Amino acid sequence: MPAFLSMSLRPRGAAPFVLPLTLVAALLAGCSRNEAPPADVRPVRALTLATGAVGSTTEFSGDVRPRYESRLGFRVGGKISARKVDVGTVVKRGQVLMQLDPQDLRLGQAQAQANLRAAQTNYELARADLKRYQDLRSQNFVSQAVLDQKTAAAHSALATVEAARAALREQANQTGYATLESDADGVVTGIDAEVGQVVQAGTPVVRVARTDEKEVVIGVPEDQVDELRDVSDVKVKLWADPNQSIPGKIREIAPVADPATRTYTVKVSIPPRDDIRLGMTAVVQLAHAKGGAALKVPLSALYHDKGVTSVWVIENGAVRLVPVQVGGVSGNDVLLAGGVKPGQTIVTAGVNLLKPGQKVKVLTADVARRGDAEAEASGKPVPASGAAK
Repeated sequence: MPAFLSMSLRPRGAAPFVLPLTLVAALLAGCSRNEAPPADVRPVRALTLATGAVGSTTEFSGDVRPRYESRLGFRVGGKISARKVDVGTVVKRGQVLMQLDPQDLRLGQAQAQANLRAAQTNYELARADLKRYQDLRSQNFVSQAVLDQKTAAAHSALATVEAARAALREQANQTGYATLESDADGVVTGIDAEVGQVVQAGTPVVRVARTDEKEVVIGVPEDQVDELRDVSDVKVKLWADPNQSIPGKIREIAPVADPATRTYTVKVSIPPRDDIRLGMTAVVQLAHAKGGAALKVPLSALYHDKGVTSVWVIENGAVRLVPVQVGGVSGNDVLLAGGVKPGQTIVTAGVNLLKPGQKVKVLTADVARRGDAEAEASGKPVPASGAAK
């Protein structure tokens, strides 16, 4: 008997007494009895599976760039004397961008003019000399050989005049090349030389981008390049206006990966619009059309244990672990190729806190994943998944 029960319960000077054994047994039984714990019911989110045509969508971020950008330079060398534009200046075709110091070019043109006048003088003298010898030959005062020499001299002088005239035209063009003009309507995107700098012929000094045709440039990983051939729809969304979709078209796929990013550059052409400015951030959505049908579930519905992928199926208010086969991905969802069938309800949130046979309470039911983008876009009502019975 415990020591505390053997204590005598009496006032000082009274006779001692002992508790009955039956009362002691009742007290001990009351201390050792444990009440049964209440059933553990887990709140979860659920999804009713539905099958449909499979279509996947991938997104890549990029920026808006001009399709044509010219790096303009002078066709002659010289010292830059004037710059007429800044970065961001909107220019028209034929507008002056930069100018060279034309002094040396004008001197060359003056020299060419002088050479032409000298050649014309020599030709006039040779032609007059030929006419005199033709008269002398008609009177038989000179031989035919002498006349042939004068004829050749006159032809040579004429050729010299033509050469001098061509040289003058070339020098005049060179003088005109001292002014750099825009070759198309666009906007200045870069200045590569400043006033006072001496440049050689062909050195780029101004960059002008045409604004009539724009495109979005993205980088695609090497494991997804082949899927671009199956793209059925291309849409572009600007970061400035993400609620508006712009139709696009894949124009070019780089044959070689970028050495720095190891991605393939893809250019997506977009229709001309005034509200689309160069350098804007854009997101390109690529819709892939795939044949067949599959079940689409969120990634959070998968339960991984010892290399086996499974899902929790709700039956009669309790869960059961069912292994599944993953058939691929579709955006942020996973395609199931086997293990479950349409109509079953699975857990989509809280899968790591469940155990086989555990009772669950469905808090919210997701819309059935039909896997068909066209069905979702058609506006037809899609029934919500039912709660566990």
